[in-house]
Amino acid sequence: MLLLVVGVVLLGVFAVRFGRDRRRLGHGVFLLLGLGFVGAWVVGRIIEGDRTVVLAPLVVLLSPLLVLALAGLSIANGAQLVRREGWRLPNLLPLGLGIALLTPYVVLLLALLTENIWLVVLLASLTMTISYVGFLFAAFLLYSLCYGLLPYRPGMDAIVVHGAGLVDGEVPPLLAARLDRAIEVYRDEAGAGRAPLLIASGGRGDDEEVSEASAMGDYLIDRGVPEDRVVLEDRSGTTEENLLFTKRLLGERGPTTRMVLVTSNFHMLRTAILARRLDLDAEVTGAKTAFYYLPSAFLREFAALLVAYKWSNAIVAAALVSLPPLALLATRG
Repeated sequence: MLLLVVGVVLLGVFAVRFGRDRRRLGHGVFLLLGLGFVGAWVVGRIIEGDRTVVLAPLVVLLSPLLVLALAGLSIANGAQLVRREGWRLPNLLPLGLGIALLTPYVVLLLALLTENIWLVVLLASLTMTISYVGFLFAAFLLYSLCYGLLPYRPGMDAIVVHGAGLVDGEVPPLLAARLDRAIEVYRDEAGAGRAPLLIASGGRGDDEEVSEASAMGDYLIDRGVPEDRVVLEDRSGTTEENLLFTKRLLGERGPTTRMVLVTSNFHMLRTAILARRLDLDAEVTGAKTAFYYLPSAFLREFAALLVAYKWSNAIVAAALVSLPPLALLATRG
């Protein structure tokens, strides 16, 4: 019963926080913990008698296999990305994750072979740190998927499309999906009697002849969006600059800055968090992305959020890493 009570309380905290502002990363932590406690209570109700004695060691035995399976899937996805899109740093993230997940097992094997207690301590430190990052990633992924299912709230003053890079000066499929989603939202708004601005946001890269905004604007106009409703924001190079320059641009046109940000589905949550940190009255909607691309994309988003909250994560990781050596020194002292 205690598990159920704790789980319900955590889910209640999630519901209250979500009702105030759904653009917070911490929602995923409360949601994951709440579901975990409730799920543990449900399993406890289903399993009776001595079967729990069998379940516990079974879970212990299966957990490493699940981690190894995840490592294998990450490495396979990384290899697929490299084969399709080349040796670029973003495509190597799944490979890095797979190798990181395998590292504790390599250390454990060395510890068993050498019977070196400090290698065991190193394994414990690595495992605790990886478990912490893994928990954060699970919370991020869970809430990202939930956030992506939230319905779009109509009635915006502007629809902002975030750039995703051009290929030979042309709009590639990833960016085209965002623009098509923006056109869909615009037509829904126009059908309800509103006429929001449609802002194409993206600067010109060093290897590009035209800005992303210019190519995006042409794409929108060619597909029926009135030219007088298309506005170009052609200075930004990052998501944060997209938001800041767009806020300034809308501020010059009037007092209201209520907007919907259109990006890819994997980029929705981080965009929403950035919008909240910049005090923007903004919702986010996402365009669909090729399935093979999603694992790497979600990893990049998560890595970016780890960097954004680097000091708090560094403090927690340092504390976890230091616990096993301190415990060993305490027992020997």
